[in-house]
Parts: sequence; structure tokens; C-alpha cells
Amino acid sequence: MAIVRRKFDAVIVGAGGAGMRAALQLSEAGLKVAVLSKVFPTRSHTVAAQGGIAAALGNVTEDNWHWHMYDTVKGSDYLGDQDAIEFMCRQASEVVYELEHYGMPFDRLENGKIYQRPFGGQSQNFGGAQATRSCAAADRTGHAMLHTLYQRNVQANTQFFVEWMGLDLIRDEEGDVCGVTALDIETGEVMALQARATLFATGGGARIFSASTNAFINTGDGLAMSARAGVPLEDMEFWQFHPTGVYGVGVLISEAVRGEGGYLLNKDGERFMERYAPNAKDLASRDVVSRALTTEIKEGRGCGRDADYLLLKLDHLGADVIKTRLPGIREIAIKFAHADPIHDPIPVVPTAHYMMGGIPTNFYGQVVAPYKTGPEEVVQGFYAVGECACVSVHGGNRLGTNSLLDILVFGRAAGNRMIEDLKKNRHHKHLPADASDKALARLSRLNDQKDGESVAQVGDLLRKTMQTYCGVFRFPDMLKQGVEKIGEVAERAMRTEIKDKSRVFNTARVEALELENLVEVAVATMVSAEARTESRGAHARDDFPDRDDDKWLKHTLYFREGQRLDYKPVRLKPLTVESFPPKARTY
Repeated sequence: MAIVRRKFDAVIVGAGGAGMRAALQLSEAGLKVAVLSKVFPTRSHTVAAQGGIAAALGNVTEDNWHWHMYDTVKGSDYLGDQDAIEFMCRQASEVVYELEHYGMPFDRLENGKIYQRPFGGQSQNFGGAQATRSCAAADRTGHAMLHTLYQRNVQANTQFFVEWMGLDLIRDEEGDVCGVTALDIETGEVMALQARATLFATGGGARIFSASTNAFINTGDGLAMSARAGVPLEDMEFWQFHPTGVYGVGVLISEAVRGEGGYLLNKDGERFMERYAPNAKDLASRDVVSRALTTEIKEGRGCGRDADYLLLKLDHLGADVIKTRLPGIREIAIKFAHADPIHDPIPVVPTAHYMMGGIPTNFYGQVVAPYKTGPEEVVQGFYAVGECACVSVHGGNRLGTNSLLDILVFGRAAGNRMIEDLKKNRHHKHLPADASDKALARLSRLNDQKDGESVAQVGDLLRKTMQTYCGVFRFPDMLKQGVEKIGEVAERAMRTEIKDKSRVFNTARVEALELENLVEVAVATMVSAEARTESRGAHARDDFPDRDDDKWLKHTLYFREGQRLDYKPVRLKPLTVESFPPKARTY
């Protein structure tokens, strides 16, 4: 079957904050850029980010980027690469001011400067008093950012392929990336998009869990496409569970609530975080707070009929503060929890939120991975940024508001690097004759399957398996069983059948393809988690409760072929400053 081929200088898969920040650099440089998105760009999942962008502006309290770097290294439980963390924190103020000049409608202080609020894990003077570092637009910061970047891209003539889904990465015999195959969701047409540079900005994949703050589009597509193309996935055992998802629904209640002065209560009305983090209390890092909530519930101090949630109290802030600083949170609480936070506490539970691992890159967005049996090297023509990438600046645990900073800093850095690389590589590489074969074979299998499994049922089983066997706390027997169970789910996913084979708006076909991607992410996560015999950051094992720097101060690399694991050391040397040696992490 012949498919249409189109040529671009650069193809970007994903139109969230990272993808559009990179696209803006490329389009403004006069390059021909295609951006693929499963949804309209301003509906990408960056729109759901609430709390702010971390930057040491010092508008409210004294601050500097070195303190921000220390907090990020500590927050990562010392698994973050310190050169990449320095790169990010040093550029934070610059990218925020740049976004402000693009027209981002930040909230303002009385003196006209950008409004900043406190967030978990932020400190002054290397672990001292609470810092105020998060630059915010009420509780809709991601929404404001996404619209700002989209408008700038429209002005720069970026070409958007809306409601298109990436299928597979195209690599030639030398291992270089030449573009992607993609599906037009509306018509079912498959196209090969040939490019001199290909960037993945496909976001996370927390839909592998049954309780998730993520949108339904977050199915790990870029991760699965990379894994199928032979690129390993890094640190896939590290998934952040946000402490405050709405009970029974999973919708995010931003850490901004606690930054503004809200706090958590158990059934006895106790502010229990004082027992787990006596200094930072409710603004400890997210992994610490999530484990505290889970422990409270397990020990019988949860609220409600089944004692399975805690309460987030903010009525003491007053109606004016809630309506001005947290209007979106109030709307979410009323709609999903049937609680108006002006009067009532919000029922919350820890909920799968963010993926610290991903496609291994350097801090210029270039994918770095061994090809076949060779040493680690840059994969020519291939870049990744945002949540799908692992730089690694988040290590074992991400600090709140570092995610929006991540996509701005590395989106811009990748765009700049792609511009430089494209100056050297002025011609497209030839597409292999079999460039589209893998994607077409997958579609053909789905089309031809008879009397197969239900996509919805297998998807539900996958999410329940991950939630049960690989949640906030992890147990040795359950991890071992989880590897077997998720393997069985993977086999069943290969037998799924598309019940509705209509070629107009291929909803069923897309869901089946997304399930295949979720399976790849789930298997990588479970295998990696079972192998890491320590507790670090968001990876908390019952049988190995302590961090083991002698054995495990290294990144995991998961290879799809044979479910093989390899490891590489953490980069502990920053670019220009002294290293922060690992030490006990307390709040």
C-alpha cells in the first residue's frame, strides 16, 4: 500500500508547552515546521497545569538560582543530573521574562512585578526558610502559557496537523531518524512525514494507572514509539503520585492551595503533616506528602464511610483569596467533589500525576542512547522535550512548578540546537523502502482481528493491575506478580479487536493504538520497579525502605527487546558550581 509522503525541515509530535516552545524557535528562524497533535493545541495537557513556573525572581522573598538548584537536587533524591539541573535553574528567570514579553498574563503584585507563591520543597539559603518561587497566573498558569505560545506560533506560521496521531518513528539502516508515520484521525489516512529533525513532545503516560490526574490523551505515545524503534526508556520506575487528587475522580487539586495556606486534616481534625515533615509540613515534597496521606489511610485515620480519603482545608483563607487566587480550584471542587471550599474541605487522595522517566536526552534535547550494541551516543535527527523526555532534572521526584519550567527551558534549548544542526544537515536523508511497514502492519492487525478482546476491558485491566501492583508503596511479592500480570495484559492487548471499523473519525482505532502504547509504558515501569531494590523519591519499597547510594545512584535503562535492563551513573558534577553530595533528605 503506497502512502503519501510530505517533507518538512522539522516535525514535532505534540503541541503542548514543550512542543510549541520548540516550534516557535524553529518557525521564527524561517524553517518549515509541522506540529502534530491528537487534539486542538490549546487542549494539550499543559492546559491543566495550575500552580506556576519555578524561577528565582525574588519578587516576594529573597531568592537565587543556586538555592533553586539545591532544592531541585534534593527534591530529586539525588538522582537528578546536576549539570542539567544547573542548566535549567540558571535559565529560569530568563525564560519567564521571555514568556512575559510574549504576552503571558501573569498575576501581579501591588508593585507591578510578577506574582509568586510558595510551593513544596522550595527553600531559601539551601534548606532554610520557605521560599516564594512559583510565578503564577491565578491557578490556571498552564492554560495561560498554552494560549500565549499558540498565538505566537500562529503569528510565526507554524503548520499544525490537528487531530493527527503519531504511529511510529522512521529510522534508517544507520539508526538515524528520518521522520514519523502518522494517522489522520478523521479520515484514517496514513502519511509519512519526512524531516531533517524530529522532536517528540508527547507528554506523559499516567493513564496506565486507574487513578490519575492526567487527561485521556496522555497514553505515552512518544515513549512507545521510541521503544519500538530500539531507543531505551530511562528511569521508568519513578512515577509521582500527587497528594491531592479529588477523591473518587482523580482531578488535580493544585499544590497552590497549600502554597496559599491550605492544609491537610485527618478524621480527627489533626494537621498530620507536622508528624511527617515538622519543618515544611504541608509543603514538603510531593512524594513525602503522598506517602503520609497513604499511611494515614492505612492506619485508620482516613475520613468518610470507608475511611479512604483525607481533607484539604482552605476555608480559613477567606472568600476573596479563594475567588482571586484559586478560582479554578473552587470550580473543580464544586463540580467534582460537591464541596465549595469557601465553606467545606475538599476530599483528596494521592493520585498518579507525573512521569519522571522517559526518553533519555541531554540538556539540548538530543536523544542519547546506545544503538544496537554500540556505546551511548546522540541519535542523529531525534530530539525529545517535556514530560516524555528524561534529561534528567527531576530524578526520583519532581518539585512542583518545575515541570512548566522544564518545558520552557528545554523546549527553547532543543529548538536552538535543532536550528544549529539543520544548518549542518541541509538535505533530507532517504526514507527506507519499508518506512511505513511497521505502522501499516499494526493497523492491518487491528483491522483483521476477528473475535478478539475488548479494548476497553483490556485497558481497564491494565490500569487496575498497575494501580494494585505498582502504586505509592511497593511490595516485593506484588512487584514480582505485577511483572507476570502485566505480561499477560500485554499478550491480551495483542489480541484486541476494533468493534467499529468505520473509517470516519477512527475513535475505536485510536483507542486500540493508544492501548498498545500504554502497554509498552506499563511493562517498562513494572520491570524497572521490580529491579530497583531500594526506596528513592517516588519509588518506595517495603522490603528496601532506605536509599542505597552505593548500589543505586544510577539511572535505569529499559530496552523493549527482551525486556532488558541496563544502567548508567548519575551525573553529579554541575556545569560551573560545586556539587551537592547526597545526604539524608528531610523536610
